[in-house]
Amino acid sequence: MTRIMFVCHGNICRSPMAEFIFKDMIAREGLENRFYVCSSATSTEEIWGGRGNPVYPPAAAELRGHGIDPSGKRAVQLTKADGGKYDLFVGMDSANIRNMHRILGEGAADKIHKLMDYTSRGGDVADPWYSDRFDIAYRDIYDGCAALLDSLMKEEEI
Repeated sequence: MTRIMFVCHGNICRSPMAEFIFKDMIAREGLENRFYVCSSATSTEEIWGGRGNPVYPPAAAELRGHGIDPSGKRAVQLTKADGGKYDLFVGMDSANIRNMHRILGEGAADKIHKLMDYTSRGGDVADPWYSDRFDIAYRDIYDGCAALLDSLMKEEEI
């Protein structure tokens, strides 16, 4: 089983969107038993008294508009201990990647990747926190997740 953690700054917009989009993709393909998927934050800004905030309402609404329900998800922070528990850490932008390296350390460096690097476009996932364009973030994340799944399935064929 491949263990994947999607990561963004607060774990209330982009990384939970990626978590649920990827889970929906693998469910549609009947691959749920081949992947364990979750998401986390590089910061504690959305975690209060040990309890994380739920998915940001506009992000949840965008997911629901595509038939995906993120109910029950709450923000959690990425920890150094996660480095040994997951096979792949997928960040949404360059700042996330830098923070993931800082948190996880050198031992996990080869497990850290940027989502859009799996696509032909590259770059960062558009941040809807600043743009309020959750539709654009969804498109980027969907494309990145589709390319990631394709890459993982090709690796298994070898």
